[in-house]
Amino acid sequence: MKDKKLKSINKKLDYETELLVITMEECGEMIEACSKAIRCEDYKNNDRLIEEVGDVLCMIELMKERGMLGSRDLNNRIQIKKLKLLQWSNLLNHTKLL
Repeated sequence: MKDKKLKSINKKLDYETELLVITMEECGEMIEACSKAIRCEDYKNNDRLIEEVGDVLCMIELMKERGMLGSRDLNNRIQIKKLKLLQWSNLLNHTKLL
């Protein structure tokens, strides 16, 4: 993808900066959706949660496509986090996620 052909909506930010800013915003919206899901005890088929998690996953995909993140590095990090969760939480004790 050539930067010159990209549509420039925000002329103040370069591509990577804009990508990270929007990712931060989407993460904030996901945090809010998680909080509301807890308060309302609305954990399954929660449209708002699905929307916000999907938006964050989209931003992660864009970061991968741009070469900012690598699938191998992310998969390694996922395994490290799962090991920590096994040690410090009950999240993986009930499922086979490793």
